Amino acid sequence: MRKKRLAVLGSTGSIGHQTLEVVRRHADLFEIELLSANTQWELLVQQSLEFRPRWAVIGDDTKYLNVQSALAGSGVEVLVGDAALEQVVKAPEIDTVVVAIVGYAGLLPTIRAIETGKTVALANKESLVVAGELVMELAACYNAQIIPVDSEHSAIYQCLVGELSPVEKLIITASGGPFRTLDYAALEQVTPIEALHHPAWNMGAKISVDSATMMNKGLEVIEAHWLFSMPYESIEVLVHPQAIIHSMLQFADGAIKAQLGVPDMRLPIQYALTYPYRLESGFKRYAFGPGEDFSFSQPDTDRFPCLALALEAGQAGGNAPCVLNAANEVAVNAFLGGKIGFTTIPKVVDRTLETIPQAEGLSLDDYIATHHRAVQNAQWIVDKLAR
Repeated sequence: MRKKRLAVLGSTGSIGHQTLEVVRRHADLFEIELLSANTQWELLVQQSLEFRPRWAVIGDDTKYLNVQSALAGSGVEVLVGDAALEQVVKAPEIDTVVVAIVGYAGLLPTIRAIETGKTVALANKESLVVAGELVMELAACYNAQIIPVDSEHSAIYQCLVGELSPVEKLIITASGGPFRTLDYAALEQVTPIEALHHPAWNMGAKISVDSATMMNKGLEVIEAHWLFSMPYESIEVLVHPQAIIHSMLQFADGAIKAQLGVPDMRLPIQYALTYPYRLESGFKRYAFGPGEDFSFSQPDTDRFPCLALALEAGQAGGNAPCVLNAANEVAVNAFLGGKIGFTTIPKVVDRTLETIPQAEGLSLDDYIATHHRAVQNAQWIVDKLAR
């Protein structure tokens, strides 16, 4: 059987790194054709020398000569910039595209992969948050399969296998992040370093902060709405601090089906790459035993208003989720840079949403223009609220 030929976009990030771990373990099944990174050129070079892809794409043009020089004579073609990535991801030599790029930057490569009918292993939830209606329409038009990599959406996807009856409700679990029990006064004093220490998952900086604000869970609800054609009123968020149950489905007869496992992103990554099969993994197994306690609670949107803002934007539809995402990216960057406090993040998002009128029926160009306008507005608001 021919090896599955992969493109790993964002290969130097957390999901990209773990994807390559899966590939190493099953080197007989996978071949890397494309690796991409934004700024981490040295790690991209190291990965390229190990996996020998046809192409290595560096986003930062100031790092291009470094990568080109380091890979000279390796047989790896070095490309630079977003336009090059969008073009090469369409190459017929690629079967499956792992989109592990964080944020809005993943939208266009995702769309280009879909337009060539490729299988997309999607870890970039923002593609569906920003332009979910368009992305899903294109996937249907080009017969492109989207397999989710987010642990929650992978859990739902796994639970749907073999089911012929409609789902009554999706239950998306949340760990609650590192500040689940803090009161609002304490949240005002939270530092970036504290926000990056997630109690269950090892993630990149942006996603870690989104988890701490619970914006991540709101983005996941929007993603689930589009992936599974589920109305928002049939999607529930439950805080589950143990992070063992990754999501659940409730069916019309009242039965609830769940996917469980230790927090390890390699499992949903491997499942996305090998679906509909399951392969040996060597990953740690969850062991039931005495004293096990699974607890659940409703999220507190008073202390974590980002979740409420995301749910409202999702239900509003149109351009609102695109604005929400852009404002959040700006606010998170500002928080990580020490410009604003933790509790100012939702204020930036809320005020940015107020600056852009609601619009429906958007084209790709409309989504792009909306994103850039929202970024500008959010940056202006950050400057006004800066410490």
